[in-house]
Amino acid sequence: MTVATRALLWAAVLCVMSTARAAVFPLPVDGDVVGDTQDVVAAQDDTLIDLARRYGLGYEEVVNANPGVDPWLPGAGTHVRMPLKRILPDTPREGIVVNLPEHRLYYYPPAKPGEARVVVTYPVSVGKMDWSTPLGLTKIQAKIKDPTWTPPESVRREHAERGDILPKVVPAGPDNPLGLYAMRLAIPGGSYMIHGTNHPAGVGMQVTHGCMRLYPEHIEELFKMVAVDTPVRLVNQPQKVGVSQGHLYVEVHPAMETTSSAVVRPDRTTLARLVANTARSMPSTGPILWETVESAFGERRGMPVSVAATN
Repeated sequence: MTVATRALLWAAVLCVMSTARAAVFPLPVDGDVVGDTQDVVAAQDDTLIDLARRYGLGYEEVVNANPGVDPWLPGAGTHVRMPLKRILPDTPREGIVVNLPEHRLYYYPPAKPGEARVVVTYPVSVGKMDWSTPLGLTKIQAKIKDPTWTPPESVRREHAERGDILPKVVPAGPDNPLGLYAMRLAIPGGSYMIHGTNHPAGVGMQVTHGCMRLYPEHIEELFKMVAVDTPVRLVNQPQKVGVSQGHLYVEVHPAMETTSSAVVRPDRTTLARLVANTARSMPSTGPILWETVESAFGERRGMPVSVAATN
């Protein structure tokens, strides 16, 4: 590769990185919803992957929010919905939370004296069907810049079956699947990490061997903010219910693809119970729009929908 070509490629990377948006929101004091949905107009050469990265979203988030739009050629002038509004997961609002079916990471940094708390959120890739990401509470065990990758023998065999022979150790650098930054989790019996990637087009999908991948520019930000021993909660909440400014919202995501029977899946009865219980906690709640609840459950677009309001 010539020096001129390398410079052009690096300029292209910087261009993409400069337009990628990290989502930072004030942490609601009396609510559960952050952000707001945006509609953007696609340019001639845009793909949904381009738009997703530009707005700090993952591939499946944007595809689910835009049924019927061609992911690879939406076409100039097409209105594309950016699902930037979301209900926070039902967890303690501290440390890192990864909601696996949502393909999204939330980080609740400790507030500095005199400053309001915020939540920072990024799209992530998670473990595919037979390599599921484990659930539960863990912590950041170590932070590694310029990591090497030692693929497990099972992963080397999987690649070899496709004709892709992996070395026993992949050195640090642009061809390393871990990217330039990695944070190891304290999960016994495996090497699970939150890390970058050399394949950013796959962010926001269920494609990994159990780790969580972020866009290169996002993992660099998160790596600098997060300390060793930060708690990490890995949860499976395909349906969420929350309140904001007098409205009751539901948000439903497609179920994880997995061979495990223990994984939580969207369930009408559970969703109805969550909606009814939350409505009872709201003052003077109007009628619940059960048809809207059912529509959100059936479509599973991953966007908050108002299903009740205070009178």
